[in-house]
Amino acid sequence: MTDAPAKPIENDGVIDCDIHPAIRSFEDLKPYLSKHWWDYYSTYGLRSRQGFVKGTPYPKIAPSAMRRDAWPETGLPGSDLKLMQTQHLDAHNIQLGVLNPLNPSGGDLNVDFSAALCSATNDWLLETFTRKEKRLKASIMVAYEDGASAAAEIHRRASEKDFVQVLLLSRTSEPLGKRRYWPIFEAASEHNLPVAVHVFGYSGHPATNSGHPSFYLEEGAAHPAGIQASIASLVFEGVFERYPNFRLLVIEAGFAWLPAFSWRLDKLWNRMRSEVPHVKRPPSEYIKERVWITTQPMEESQRPQQVVEIMDYIGWDRLMFASDYPHWDFDDPKFGLPPSLGAEQRAMVRYRNAQALYGL
Repeated sequence: MTDAPAKPIENDGVIDCDIHPAIRSFEDLKPYLSKHWWDYYSTYGLRSRQGFVKGTPYPKIAPSAMRRDAWPETGLPGSDLKLMQTQHLDAHNIQLGVLNPLNPSGGDLNVDFSAALCSATNDWLLETFTRKEKRLKASIMVAYEDGASAAAEIHRRASEKDFVQVLLLSRTSEPLGKRRYWPIFEAASEHNLPVAVHVFGYSGHPATNSGHPSFYLEEGAAHPAGIQASIASLVFEGVFERYPNFRLLVIEAGFAWLPAFSWRLDKLWNRMRSEVPHVKRPPSEYIKERVWITTQPMEESQRPQQVVEIMDYIGWDRLMFASDYPHWDFDDPKFGLPPSLGAEQRAMVRYRNAQALYGL
């Protein structure tokens, strides 16, 4: 016997930590690129670390992984501010939404071009969205495979209050704790900006540790494992020890895996801690203190109370709401949390934790 079906909760305002804006076409970035880099793009295009980029391995009922009702008259879902306002911000009482662009990302093989693209995207975010809609904030896009240029972009943008975090994609060329990424963490920590890691990316490596999967749903199921590898790397490479102000936000990877993963890290650390003397405390302590995680895609169980117990272990002050608008697996704020949450728990997840993390 299962619990009663969920009912809409009272909508008392939301901070949405994952909204995806989109360019209508690459022409949108032309005003923010130098002539050199626009000519470069026009001649050579993008150079990804993996070939399977232009395919569309998404459900046919949701072209390009987007909600069908989110398509504007021209362009892609997420490219029309007015539609985003009426369909999402207004309709769901979004007090603040954080914009996380996924394309173009900071993973182009030409790191100089990648840095120019990220800088152009940051300008475009300001001019197209945040300066026109005060309910929107943005992530700083960086060429994350080049620590020096990424840090420079963070320093350049940190004083602009429309940016609230630094955004990386989860599939990096090396495990995220490696020293090539330390300049990013140092710069973000200096400016008190959390580093957000969103699923996907173009590392050139398979989505699984045993090769390329046959099906898109396998790839989706593999996302949490990639995030786990990143967190383990950050812990054991000593990033949390080196940068006491470093904070990590994990976006769109679910969360039910986090307790068991933390227990496993503690068990291994207890047995082999002599290998990593720079890791001073059990991994679970770093995770509980320095890692935040979003709710989307919301975990489901035939016994919903099990999900609540997992949320309780993670900590009510570490969970933040995300909708993933305008993607097909969007989580509606009215239904996106277990209905049994108390008013204080619901308020913490829906907006208070984001207020605290972003210093709003």
